[in-house]
Amino acid sequence: MNTATFLKDLFDFIEQSPTPFHAASIMCRKLLSRGFQQLDEGAKWNLKQGNNYLVTRNGSLIAFSLGAMSAPASGFRIIGAHTDSPCLQIKPRIRENQSPYLVTGVEKYGGAILHTWFDRDLSLAGRVSCVAKKGDGRCLLIDFKDPVAYIPSLAMHLERTVNESLAVNVHNHLSPILAQGVDGNPLDLTTMLSQQITSQYPELEGASILGFELFCYDPAKPSMIGLNKDFIAAPRLDNLLSCHIGLEALCQAGESSNAMLIFTNHEEIGSTSSSGALGSFPDVILSRILGNTEEKSICLHHSFLLSLDNAHATHPNYRDKTDSDHMVLLNQGPVIKINASQRYATNTQSASLFRLIASEAGVKTQDFVMRSDMVCGSTIGPLSSAQLGIETVDAGVPSWGMHSVREVTGVTDPLLMYRTVCHYLNRSSLPRFSPTQD
Repeated sequence: MNTATFLKDLFDFIEQSPTPFHAASIMCRKLLSRGFQQLDEGAKWNLKQGNNYLVTRNGSLIAFSLGAMSAPASGFRIIGAHTDSPCLQIKPRIRENQSPYLVTGVEKYGGAILHTWFDRDLSLAGRVSCVAKKGDGRCLLIDFKDPVAYIPSLAMHLERTVNESLAVNVHNHLSPILAQGVDGNPLDLTTMLSQQITSQYPELEGASILGFELFCYDPAKPSMIGLNKDFIAAPRLDNLLSCHIGLEALCQAGESSNAMLIFTNHEEIGSTSSSGALGSFPDVILSRILGNTEEKSICLHHSFLLSLDNAHATHPNYRDKTDSDHMVLLNQGPVIKINASQRYATNTQSASLFRLIASEAGVKTQDFVMRSDMVCGSTIGPLSSAQLGIETVDAGVPSWGMHSVREVTGVTDPLLMYRTVCHYLNRSSLPRFSPTQD
């Protein structure tokens, strides 16, 4: 696959995935079109070697291929990532005393860089639970697509110190403005959502809304930027980029080995949920595949987890914020993430395996280590590794502006990681770095 084709598919995926629920749905549809069978957690399964399956749960997706030549107990080559991104989540009721404007409060979802949400066209997306006229319960994906919200900043004439200090209070300062009332007509979120349901699902006109999860997002299209188009700027690169890489690689995987995607929701808020990396989802699916405790333990021992999440590139304007001995550059290949406190799950053996795989694919790697006087972030790698007991490496595509409303990576970096992941899934066997016996 060439760079232009890969990036077009990536950009399309990002545009169609404003929330984790949309991302899981889009990936589900693609896998179904590639011959995967969707399983129901509430029904019995009849799994067969040589077939491909998928399961979704609350914005998370697990897909797996049972190799025609490999028993499940021989282990899985697993790719892990997360479907959610930092953003602003709409509260259930509008803010009072804001007449004549329709203003809604928000909660901060994850570690969003708050000032990047000001003065930007915003749209809304999420899911809505409702009851149709026939009494059927429905859960609908909603996407306004057009810009329908805006959070204006305060003019500097009214806050002269804005360029010296910018303290953003989520409750007071980040309330999106959605509309202005006309002729005394009351405005509310339920009416707005009902109109959107009628627009997207005309057959459900008149459905009664029972609840919703609604998020602000940046509807601006991803783009290639720079004089030579060296960079990609896009919303939600963390971590839809990793999801897209893993999904495309699984679709190109051979039929002989066992392979699995574990894409979980709620990583940005700690992963503690029924569909998060600390929840039961991965363990339940593996237990149902393997059938008994001993088979499962043997499988996990022979499995390997490649945990993909974007990595920090050295920022040219803030070089003192990264370790000068471990420079990370855009367009210079995938990054292996290392931390002595196991905030990343990488160890010598797992890092060595990834370096070897990348080298065989003709891809150079870089190492990221946090400055020793700064606190390191984390991802699903350590959580999944601890929960399941799987050898794990944390790796990612280098990026700037992580957790901003728009993030940046190199134009060649996605394809370099994709090539590495494809080789990881298609290599005849994975090397093992066994301890030396004295």
